[in-house]
Amino acid sequence: MKAQEALKLLKEKGYKHTDKREDIINYFSTEDRYRTAKDLLSYMEPNYEGISFDTIYRNLHLFNQVGILESTELNGEKHFRIKCVHHHHHHFICNECGVTKEIRSCPMDDIQGELQNFAIEGHKFEIYGLCPQCQ
Repeated sequence: MKAQEALKLLKEKGYKHTDKREDIINYFSTEDRYRTAKDLLSYMEPNYEGISFDTIYRNLHLFNQVGILESTELNGEKHFRIKCVHHHHHHFICNECGVTKEIRSCPMDDIQGELQNFAIEGHKFEIYGLCPQCQ
């Protein structure tokens, strides 16, 4: 998702456009990896003196709920990235730096036959390990 798409979605859902929210969205739209609330706080502090973890977490939760960010848990901590919207795929996620690599094949193609009498409402498939730079 591009930053302008995210800001438009936020407005469509009835939420205010603020400089902080725009900066958060811009941060995630330029990062091609999962990032933590602490990473975001470090990015925001130089421009927003006194910004709190509460403000960071509140906005991360909102953006996740609205569909601007997606989340995963790495090493016992929640990480976020801008939501992918263009086509169905899954991710390899580096446990060290959070970088992601798109995986286009979907295990559901093989599993659906085993779940014929079930109503599948969604799924998530992630592979964790170390990227070439972190190995």
